[in-house]
Amino acid sequence: MHSIFLRYFDEVARHGSIRKAAAVLNVSSTSVNRKINSTEDRLGVRLFDRTPDGVELTSIGSIVLEHCRRTLHDYERTKVLIDEMRDLRTGHIHIDAVDSIAFSIMPQVLETFQKTYPEISIALKVSPPADVMEAVATGAANVGIGFTHEPHPEVRVVSEKAAPIGIILKPDHPLAERPSVTIEDIIGYRLVRTIDARGRTSLVDQVISTLASPLTTHVFTDNLFIAKQMILNGTGIGLYTKIGFLDEVQAGSLKFIPLMDKLLSDVRIGILIPASSGIDPAKRLICDIVERALKPIQLVS
Repeated sequence: MHSIFLRYFDEVARHGSIRKAAAVLNVSSTSVNRKINSTEDRLGVRLFDRTPDGVELTSIGSIVLEHCRRTLHDYERTKVLIDEMRDLRTGHIHIDAVDSIAFSIMPQVLETFQKTYPEISIALKVSPPADVMEAVATGAANVGIGFTHEPHPEVRVVSEKAAPIGIILKPDHPLAERPSVTIEDIIGYRLVRTIDARGRTSLVDQVISTLASPLTTHVFTDNLFIAKQMILNGTGIGLYTKIGFLDEVQAGSLKFIPLMDKLLSDVRIGILIPASSGIDPAKRLICDIVERALKPIQLVS
């Protein structure tokens, strides 16, 4: 239904009179009456009952009024948001992200954002997953991109995407042709892992702790780039989501093999904001750009 009709219909329902509504709208009563009659004819129903004292909503008219006011309210909110985005020129946004996200999509995300808000400065910090969640919860970060397996009451998940953990290895590795593997399958192979994977909230450690035979971690590092080089030179196999290795997997220099473990296959990566704060236009745009960047990436093999 046309926006003019929505405004006309709302005012007529509010005042119970076409004449009074027309006066408020500063248009002729004939214009208002014609618009309502035309819509009633198209719908094939009466929205108002005409009475000597004015008009009264029919039962169907009451349903249309609810839609009308909800649409007008949403439209006004959208106009406010557009005005805020147009007027916002300066400020600062602090983003915390896990390394795989920071190194893969964030350069593109920040470049896109700066085209809309060139005067807003951005601080991007690479943090372990638990630190990302904590930074968002305390308000130290305006936006976080990290894992969502341990929700925090002070953190709101704007959107999330499946990012299961698997093994990253060279294409000539004995396990490389497997369509999938279990944790037991990788016992005996040297692992390359990040230091934060030894934290008390590590999903990998939770799974490893149930094994009768321990896994052997050969290299711990706090740098994804170093871990990647160690896997590329055959030092060991990695336990990671695919997102930090997209270029290498696509080029064929590394392979990602899914791990058939309930806990590790249910991992999701999400966009996080503080639950207690609103989402202003600049923050909303960052979240939207990150979501669009993540959407086409195939992380489930």
